[in-house]
Amino acid sequence: MSEDIIHVNEPLTSRKIMELLETYPDLKKITCPVSLYNRTSPKYIDVLNELGIVVESKAGKGRPKKYSDKDAFLIKKMLNEGKTPKEISQEMKIPIKSVYYLNKDLNLKRGRKSKYSKNMHIKVKDLAKKGVSRKVISKKLDIPLRTVYYILKK
Repeated sequence: MSEDIIHVNEPLTSRKIMELLETYPDLKKITCPVSLYNRTSPKYIDVLNELGIVVESKAGKGRPKKYSDKDAFLIKKMLNEGKTPKEISQEMKIPIKSVYYLNKDLNLKRGRKSKYSKNMHIKVKDLAKKGVSRKVISKKLDIPLRTVYYILKK
């Protein structure tokens, strides 16, 4: 920005205005966030207008996005290709937390994937509904008893 236009993120008080006028003698325009502009006294804005200094609100300020829409699209594409969030994180050199954040709509679940397929889960639940004991299910399907309890708890 040139010295005749500045952006402030602090409330425009009489002290702040004097400080700005001393620091920037050729000041023509002051921009500030909308929320700050709404809290600024109309008297201060009128006085600055009389001095030939325009005060206006500027939307769109704030922290810029770290990752673009292109990055989010690329992550979604890689997930659809079957890559894990960890692999994507390593390949794109971004934190795994960002991979999850950029894919809020995909309902990714954190943590390890189940060692057993969905079909195995269904078999365990069906056998349990039929009244087969947990121990028999474990032996019949050759999975640990603890896993049987875990699957039925879900």
